Amino acid sequence: MPHINSVHILRKQQLALSTKEFRARGYKVKRCDKCLIPEAKCICALRPSIASSSAFCLVMYKNEYYKPTNTGKLIADVLPDNYAFRWDRVAPDPALLELLNNPKYAPILVFPQQYAAAKRCIDSPKDSIEIQRGKIPLFLMLDGTWREASKMFKSPCFATLPVLGIQPDKASSYQLREAAHIHQLCTAEVAVEVLKMADDDIAAAALEEYFREFRKAYIAGKAHLTFV
Repeated sequence: MPHINSVHILRKQQLALSTKEFRARGYKVKRCDKCLIPEAKCICALRPSIASSSAFCLVMYKNEYYKPTNTGKLIADVLPDNYAFRWDRVAPDPALLELLNNPKYAPILVFPQQYAAAKRCIDSPKDSIEIQRGKIPLFLMLDGTWREASKMFKSPCFATLPVLGIQPDKASSYQLREAAHIHQLCTAEVAVEVLKMADDDIAAAALEEYFREFRKAYIAGKAHLTFV
């Protein structure tokens, strides 16, 4: 039986609370209610079933969980230990705060290190003393546009967390949204690199392949894009 995808749950919760329908580009297309791919190209049957030594927490900007182009949901599809919360600048979700203080986890904020104080930065998950002592790495992903993620990064509840950055050596293959610069990866691509740094290689390979299938299925119906 597939594990729970916390992004799916968050999306349903927010839909139930919303008084206004969110209409992303292509909203008239009939989509799978899980992968949000057009039904004819649904990738749910390709969802991998793996074990992983890592946990992920997606902190999502308003409406990000509705967008068909969002790749955070792929992380929650692949990684069994996953959490998702809507970001709130004023009143963080109490469940998020509780998760950050859960003694079984070692929370690590994934974000470019040039925006963090040097004393907070780590080069590898293995540099964390808590992980060395046997805690599970809990990677926090700030899921939104670059501008939105920058706002979330300043949240007081993240102020003391260690910051892990990645240095991509190739351009993103995402192509579904315009990036600020060529090396800016999407959320799932960043998670793949983080998993590799954590030596969680099976999970990294599974997520990388699932992302590839997602991208291929999503752009198959877009005549102005070419899959390479």
